[in-house]
Amino acid sequence: MGEINYIRGDATAPHGRGVRVIAHVCNDLGGWGKGFVLAISRRWPEPEAAYRRWHRERASNDFGLGAVQYVLVGPYTWVANMVGRRGIRAGSKGVPVRYEAIDTALGALGEKAAELGASVHMPRIGCGLAGGTWSRIEPLIAERLVARGIPVTVYDHD
Repeated sequence: MGEINYIRGDATAPHGRGVRVIAHVCNDLGGWGKGFVLAISRRWPEPEAAYRRWHRERASNDFGLGAVQYVLVGPYTWVANMVGRRGIRAGSKGVPVRYEAIDTALGALGEKAAELGASVHMPRIGCGLAGGTWSRIEPLIAERLVARGIPVTVYDHD
């Protein structure tokens, strides 16, 4: 079994060759405007447009906690919009992160990455605006991706 590779850098400029999937966590309200999504939108308009359309048409698709949308942004680069947050802000029900939804989304991502022969690149998903803790997220990544032999790189931005 491999391990998670941690580096300093920008997850929107993934290292390595071959097919790469950039994974991040979105909310279930259709909001896109703070955190890592801004870096994605600065580089490519397609993931935001696809996510907003996915949410807008949710009555007729799979949009919801645990769902993943894959958006091709270059010949060898995909963005995985993973719905893993309930709402946007912390409230009476705690922080927005939903570990079960992230686990489900990572399972689907593992299938897609294996199908594509891709490596996966991400910031510390679920730990920024979502309010999650890395000690809860990291084992999910190890189980759903690394254990399948999928190379994973986590980027800590400077």
